[in-house]
Amino acid sequence: MPALAADLDTFHIDSPLGTLAASASGRGLRSLRFLSNDPLAPVPPVDGAPGADLCDPERPCAGPHLELLRRQIADYLAGSSAPFTVPLDPLGTPFQLGVWNALRTIPHGQTRSYADVARAIDRPDAVRAVAAANGDNPIAILIPCHRVIGSDGSLTGYAGGLWRKARLLKLEGTRPTLFP
Repeated sequence: MPALAADLDTFHIDSPLGTLAASASGRGLRSLRFLSNDPLAPVPPVDGAPGADLCDPERPCAGPHLELLRRQIADYLAGSSAPFTVPLDPLGTPFQLGVWNALRTIPHGQTRSYADVARAIDRPDAVRAVAAANGDNPIAILIPCHRVIGSDGSLTGYAGGLWRKARLLKLEGTRPTLFP
């Protein structure tokens, strides 16, 4: 049974790419999203949701999954290619979960096309459905939907904004053919 919103620990992480909002159940990370697509947007305040907490190095996050996430995101944004070990607990349809699992197999520093992901889940005709599931990804960065690009090497949609997708790929040492 999925955790109710009141059963989730939540917090914000400030990063060079903007503020991330995270929530975790007792089983793992439920969501990680950028709060704004605007690179010039001010950092919003913590929203006061149940369990809301602002993480910083002097004050640990509520819950072990969120504290581990805070440390691993900081390491990642500092250039680490170490794999994330935070347990994940995304909610989705069986198809979405299959796509998100396939995304997690894309190595750091590499990209795949939507068609590549569709073939990886043995649904080569489901490219549009794969793209939709990619867009519905609830856990940015750890389920690396930013590593999915157009078949021609171009950057395509990203819920966090194409400018962030480009920065994440650059951070990982990847240069798709057509950056915006």
